Amino acid sequence: MDPRLVEIALRKQRLQLRAEAQRDDMVYRLSGIDATLDRLDAAREHLAWAKEKAPLLSIGVLTVLALKPRLTLRLAKRAWVGWLLLRQARGRPLAALLPVAAPLLRRLLGVLSRAIAQRAARG
Repeated sequence: MDPRLVEIALRKQRLQLRAEAQRDDMVYRLSGIDATLDRLDAAREHLAWAKEKAPLLSIGVLTVLALKPRLTLRLAKRAWVGWLLLRQARGRPLAALLPVAAPLLRRLLGVLSRAIAQRAARG
């Protein structure tokens, strides 16, 4: 047998073994990403559904806002606090934002509370 052919066959075998090891390594590294991509696909489907139903969702939100302003205000407060907590949990610095945002939010919530109280007093 020709030694050159044996050398080529051995090289081919080493390349095949290396390619198999690289495939196994790639599958192992991508296994964690698969679950994340599934979550992203599900979120994309939910957003697509929300885009399709945007007029109905808007009507629903406006109806709740008109019929239940206190509920809407409570939900808005909770959403804001949740957003702030989420930002803090992720490690983003809110120290620069809070001294400015807190007084503005107090004023906004005061105005909204007074408007709701006046509306309740009227009827």
